[in-house]
Amino acid sequence: MSGGDFVLHMPSDTRSHSLGDGSHKTPSKGRGGITRLTVDVPSSNANSDDAKPSRWITPEFLLYYVVFAFAVPWMIWVPVSLSSDSHQNHDMYRHRLARGWLFGRYVDNSDIQYRGFRNNLPALAGLISVFFVLKYIYTRPILRMSNPSDLLHRLPFYTIFSILMIIVLHGTSALKVLAILSANYFIARVSAGQRWAVPATWIFNGGVLFLNERFGGYAFESLHPGLGYLDSWSGVYPRWHVSFNITMLRLVSFNMDLHWASTRSGTVMSGTGLTDKQRTTTFHPLEVYSYRNYIAYVLYPPLYVAGPIMTFNDFMWQLTAPKTITARSTVQYAFRFLTTLFLMELLLHFMYVVAIKDAHAWGGDSPGELSMIGFWNLIIVWLKLLLPWRLFRLWALADGIDPPENMVRCMANNYSTFGFWRSWHRSYNLWIVRYIYIPLGGSKYVVLSTVLVFSFVALWHDLSFKLLAWGWLVTLFILPELVARQALPPSKFSSLWWYRHVCALGAVLNVLMMMAANLVGFVLGTDGMKYMVQEIVGSWAGLLFMLGACACLFVGVQIMFEYREEELRRGINRKC
Repeated sequence: MSGGDFVLHMPSDTRSHSLGDGSHKTPSKGRGGITRLTVDVPSSNANSDDAKPSRWITPEFLLYYVVFAFAVPWMIWVPVSLSSDSHQNHDMYRHRLARGWLFGRYVDNSDIQYRGFRNNLPALAGLISVFFVLKYIYTRPILRMSNPSDLLHRLPFYTIFSILMIIVLHGTSALKVLAILSANYFIARVSAGQRWAVPATWIFNGGVLFLNERFGGYAFESLHPGLGYLDSWSGVYPRWHVSFNITMLRLVSFNMDLHWASTRSGTVMSGTGLTDKQRTTTFHPLEVYSYRNYIAYVLYPPLYVAGPIMTFNDFMWQLTAPKTITARSTVQYAFRFLTTLFLMELLLHFMYVVAIKDAHAWGGDSPGELSMIGFWNLIIVWLKLLLPWRLFRLWALADGIDPPENMVRCMANNYSTFGFWRSWHRSYNLWIVRYIYIPLGGSKYVVLSTVLVFSFVALWHDLSFKLLAWGWLVTLFILPELVARQALPPSKFSSLWWYRHVCALGAVLNVLMMMAANLVGFVLGTDGMKYMVQEIVGSWAGLLFMLGACACLFVGVQIMFEYREEELRRGINRKC
């Protein structure tokens, strides 16, 4: 359950704005003992002395507030008016709407991916409840007899519950999942420490993804007519192969972590007080990489379906040397999830932009209206990914495991191409950096590494030209920011008055390119994007709107710049 997910992590591991924009770079390190971005907390690594004086109460920013006061309500009013039952195109998409529960309105529940999550929320709540009830029954005798300092006693429970869970979810297809997992484990064990371990891991897992797509999950009857009866019990989630790409990431993580542990490539430390990064790079004794631990990790119930993604090393260190996750921070995170869920419900009840997009019900709409259909579709894509990730992370937090936060900024609070991909599906970014970007050479071959990485990300999502086009567009759009950072380094120009405004102009270009790439990849496709561009730039009215939109984006970027400075003043550093 992901889309538009790659986050290119800058090798310097420092914080910087688009074109540098005058920000001061602050090294960012992980911290043990707290949850990752459960709430905004001051970072000991963010130097508030580096922040510039506040601009919030200045004539320049007062002008920006006036623009905001007009632009933001207009951006909300347009999609709401397009969703009115009196609109000329309403009949083209109304069959895609369902009866809602807010204010007597219909709801746009037409997105297949989000509909599956929304309709199954009660079932997910039941599964989570069963998980904690059974865990309590299992662990209570253990805790009464002793007071263990780690969580390793849970591993048998995780293993048994996970296997039972995938049997319920996938029916007899659980045998296929376990067969693939066992074959991968055999490859990991046989090849660990050998030169052919890396190609064997990638060839096997890449081949599995291709065959899953090619044969649609392998019907038993296609293997042998006598096995056809097994296809009759498919479970409550029969399309196991659709979400297997998430599982594949964990298979690669286990194999590579075991291989590097066998060659002793990584950090040698004890588990106490490890930072987030150190838990990923610090290997375990080889006996930790057992089949039981492997199954418990790969099928860990809270993260099995959609992530967030944890490395095997991190997962096992969190059991060996647990992090401190307070009940208060978990409750706050639950409140954030519920608030975001209600926001999504409001949007789906008042903005039918997904149905309009799918029905191509935009005939006669102005360039501004077309742009808002695209923009709010992107917001809904962001929310429909954010909500499952937050629910499953909340489940893990309540269980005492702290996976990375996937979405660390609102989609509309980004101006740097690099920063955007760092804050979108962040756990996938961290996985990409560790297992692909750095092994490919990282910053030594940045263009080649970026092309290969985004090509992999596109094909990992879907074997289609639309996604491949998205990957190549993203790579192309990253290049201007790379060139600009070299041509206008902040160390040389940040003290000049015009530098922040030049950076804002570059950021406007970044925002437009990022929106275009994601509209192609996850909303409209190449044909739909071509139509939208033609309508917007094909007339004087469209060009005037584009000019006004760029001016509004310029204002928005300036607000974002100052928001980053305000974070520095508060001692918060999010690295994006």
